[in-house]
Amino acid sequence: MASALKERIGVEFNKTVSLLQQMSHDDALHELILQAVDLSVQALKRGNKLLFAGNGGSAADAQHWAGELVSRFYYDRPGLPAIALTTDTSIMTAIGNDYGYDYVFARQVEALGQQGDVLFAISTSGNSRNIVRAIEAAREKRMMTIGLTGQGGGKMAGMCDLCFRVPSGETPRIQEGHEALGHMLCALIEAEMFPRGD
Repeated sequence: MASALKERIGVEFNKTVSLLQQMSHDDALHELILQAVDLSVQALKRGNKLLFAGNGGSAADAQHWAGELVSRFYYDRPGLPAIALTTDTSIMTAIGNDYGYDYVFARQVEALGQQGDVLFAISTSGNSRNIVRAIEAAREKRMMTIGLTGQGGGKMAGMCDLCFRVPSGETPRIQEGHEALGHMLCALIEAEMFPRGD
């Protein structure tokens, strides 16, 4: 029992290490990161905001990254306008009750989004119906959209202005890739908005 579990631990760590090594050597991914940072920084400098949406673990990512931007990441600086659309239970349950769960993010994008804002849409499959509808709503508002999906990209791959497709078909690995990307984006946005000069 103990030896089997120990072997499983090594296997799981190796999967994560392998994924992150693959991502760290992917020049196209690095270019996509730079584009996403530039898109976000330009929006923030115009006085726009960043919106984040996802389900389950991706909802936790949405809240996590919005929190890193509003509060701080590496160092103290003014807060940045970022909103997780996953946190207000009264709004989400009202929309779910009145319109259906597929609209819990789209309705918020319609209400809170403005032209020039950026929507970060997170779905490991790339096919989550409420995320797809949120992207459609964002496009109607002339917002920019950044998707985070798995290797296939799903419907989102052809809908988003930029789409990060983590090179894995396993949900836990995709989520780990998203978390690495989210931290990277928060760190670089912070550094570009408030350079420390050291």
